Amino acid sequence: MSQGVRTRPEGSGQPLSEAYDTALLDLDGVVYAGGSAIAHAVDSLAVARSGGMRLAYVTNNALRTPDTVAGHLTELGIPTGADDVITSAQAVARLISEQVPAGARVLVIGGDGLRVALRERGLVPVESADDDPAAVVQGYGGPDLPWGRFAEASYAVRRGVPWFASNTDLTIPSGRGIAPGNGAAVEVVRIATGAEPQVAGKPLPPMHRETIIRTGAERPLVVGDRLDTDIEGAFNGGVDSLLVLTGVTDGAQLLAAPPHHRPTYVDADLRGLLTGQPEVTGDGAGFRCGGWTATAGADRLELTGDGEALDGLRALCAAAWTAAGEGSCALDGGKALARLGL
Repeated sequence: MSQGVRTRPEGSGQPLSEAYDTALLDLDGVVYAGGSAIAHAVDSLAVARSGGMRLAYVTNNALRTPDTVAGHLTELGIPTGADDVITSAQAVARLISEQVPAGARVLVIGGDGLRVALRERGLVPVESADDDPAAVVQGYGGPDLPWGRFAEASYAVRRGVPWFASNTDLTIPSGRGIAPGNGAAVEVVRIATGAEPQVAGKPLPPMHRETIIRTGAERPLVVGDRLDTDIEGAFNGGVDSLLVLTGVTDGAQLLAAPPHHRPTYVDADLRGLLTGQPEVTGDGAGFRCGGWTATAGADRLELTGDGEALDGLRALCAAAWTAAGEGSCALDGGKALARLGL
């Protein structure tokens, strides 16, 4: 990955599944949505795997165990073992184990995923601030986590017990819409204590380190749908990334992305793993991809030409990111995106 400021999506003469040895795949919004596989995900991953690419599934959700996640993926038609799943619970358990003695007690505010990960690292999950914990760990515990668990965490943190969080995602998708995530629960304890937790999950380095330790990847490609976790995590880890447009990120957010949220590649869905990526050419006078040319005007982005919508989006990214430099593009891209149906 280039160490400079990214000003355009990159091209690739090889299919990405051949250019990289391991895909570090986010789950919700990339592989499945609402529990069901996203269109083209199952077939695309099967082809990538058959060609020799390792598939690893990386999730900030600390509730489910790797066995549970692997079982769900296998049911969807994506054969997966528990060793192929990396969770923020595993990342935070390693972080804790490096700071407390072996066999130490850890107060758990969360679900089974945290308890299994702590035991894997030789730590003992406990339920009360009065159990003399050496650390407090907080992870998503599902919608039915009792309010009293936050009080239990607050009692321990106020006594000076080190506090850890699997991740700080404020929201989490559900079958009925967007629900509060672990970050919202972390805020409850922060307000009650005035303390700050050590955080392990995406986009922070402990999560990336965990994926590399567990997969042994030498040329990893992060694949995600969120700029502020997946793509920023790849940026922080110094590795390349593929943004797929099957999840939460839309065209306007992509054009406005600051440098740490700019992906290496952009594609519609996981079929992008199986192809090369078109090159964006040009300079400040105009950026070209496919049949499209994008330019940055005084107050908005302009798009001329015709062709595949994604090529137009790639050209617009180059115009927007170049104009923004190290900032976030404030030019209006609405009319240009409307031409592309995005």
